[in-house]
Amino acid sequence: MSDDIAKLRGEIDTLDSELLLLVNRRASLARRVGELKQDAPVYRPEREAEILRRVTLGNPGPLPPERVSGIFREVISACRGMEQDLRAGYLGPQGTFSEQAVQKHFGRAVDAIPLPSIDEVFRRAEAGDTEFAVVPVENSTEGAVGRTLDLLVATPLKICAEIELRVQQNLMLKEGTLADVKRVYSHAQSLAQCHGWLGQNLPNAERVQVVSNADAARRAAEEPGSAAIAGQLASERFGLAILARSIEDDPNNTTRFLVLGKIDTAPTGHDRTSLVMSAENKPGAVHALLSPLAANRVSMSRIESRPSRAAKSGLWEYLFFIDVEGHRNDERVASALGELGRKAPFLKVLGSYPTAVQ
Repeated sequence: MSDDIAKLRGEIDTLDSELLLLVNRRASLARRVGELKQDAPVYRPEREAEILRRVTLGNPGPLPPERVSGIFREVISACRGMEQDLRAGYLGPQGTFSEQAVQKHFGRAVDAIPLPSIDEVFRRAEAGDTEFAVVPVENSTEGAVGRTLDLLVATPLKICAEIELRVQQNLMLKEGTLADVKRVYSHAQSLAQCHGWLGQNLPNAERVQVVSNADAARRAAEEPGSAAIAGQLASERFGLAILARSIEDDPNNTTRFLVLGKIDTAPTGHDRTSLVMSAENKPGAVHALLSPLAANRVSMSRIESRPSRAAKSGLWEYLFFIDVEGHRNDERVASALGELGRKAPFLKVLGSYPTAVQ
């Protein structure tokens, strides 16, 4: 048995050496491409999405696709970091799901900058203090993030990528067992998402709402008898042990984030276009605006209405945020957008970008 293990470990060591050479060879090639591109952007979301989609589709196993994409994201991130230190702002503090989304998309070789509000995340990217803004736009159980939608209307930034983050809520504390937990700190949304589990497993524990899950983890690290509900990253940052994983009531709970910047993203064949438009306040106005999508056989994947902050004629004027399948340069999408531009009182294309790769 020991001889067999030693032989297998020897093969692993050989493969590790080969992997090291291959990864560095890839880094050399990536650096050469960067030299040839000169002033072109280092971060190309369409190129990175194509690589991740190709390796996950071609993955023979036994590693699951999401593990393969995670490995390649870090390789891409390390190679990209040799050319430029990217800065991405997100809604802080550290240890939140927003920071986790930044790392999932950009990898570890990015300067992730926590900021106090979504407004500040936009403002810093608009001013050039960061290259990119990463903001939540919707949650599968809680719905749209209204402030993000409001800011998208006026910003000069463009959506260049999206991130779909599976929200895994974990119960964590500094030390002890479930029986030691007297209170549970978390953000209001996280407490609501774990209502059933808490009622069954900690019916007598006090539930305390705080401003963020990172703040909950900080309190749990300082107070005996206190636990927090937060993501994996918070447990690592505050030195907490995870007592129970994935305690959310909805196992498919997912938050969608947008990456915004000043670059235009080229088509990949697996794209989405986001836009916002207004409609006249009369019967059939919204149906008339949506008809160009149907006429051009463009699939609409999402529509969200939001009161207009710039309404001039009183109450009940709305903007409609719409996602369609395809890139704005695709013939059908371009034709539909052209017709919408002639019909809608207000139309803004927020960006075309690759659909998220898990």
